[in-house]
Amino acid sequence: MRCPKCGSRDDKVIDSRQSRDSSSIRRRRECLSCEYRFTTYEEIERSDLRVVKRDRTHEPFDRRKLASSIARAFEKRSTSLVTLEEMVDDIVHELETSGREVTSADVGAKVLEKLRETDEVAYLRYASVHQRFQDPDQFVDAVQALGRRIKSNSLQRELFPPAEGAESAERTKSAGAAKKNHGSV
Repeated sequence: MRCPKCGSRDDKVIDSRQSRDSSSIRRRRECLSCEYRFTTYEEIERSDLRVVKRDRTHEPFDRRKLASSIARAFEKRSTSLVTLEEMVDDIVHELETSGREVTSADVGAKVLEKLRETDEVAYLRYASVHQRFQDPDQFVDAVQALGRRIKSNSLQRELFPPAEGAESAERTKSAGAAKKNHGSV
C-alpha cells in the first residue's frame, strides 16, 4: 500500500476491523517512513454480473439502475432510505450467488418478491412496469391476487373480536330478559 502523504510503500497495520455491514475490512495503517496514519478498506472483488435483456442483448449489471427503479416504485411512500438500501443489497447478493449471467425477468421477479413483503402499493407500481400492464383489468387482477394471499402479519384473527367482558354482559342481559318474560306468564 502506498502512503498518501509521502508515497512510500512501507507501512504496518495498526488495527483491523470488519465494517458495519460485514462486507469489507477496515484497516488503520501507519507509514514507516513518515509515520502518517491512514485508513484502507479491503473488500471482495466481485465477478462481473451480466444481465440478459428481453431482446437477448447483454449488458453489465448496474446497481444504481436497480436502486433507482425500486426508489421510483416507492416514490411518495413512507419508506426509509435504509430499507431501500437493504432491499437492494439483498437482491444484489442473491443475484451474485446465482451465477455470472441473470435474465432481466429474474431481476424483476426478485424485486417483486421483496416489494410484496415490504409495500403492496410499491409492488403494484413496479409490477405494472415489469409485467407490462396494458389495461385496468390487469391492475384489478394484481390487486385481487394481493388480497387473496395470507398476510404475514395477520395470524388469522377475527375481524372484530369481542371486547373483554362483552360476552358475559351479553349473557347477563339475555338472562334478565328471560326472567322478565318468564315472570309475566
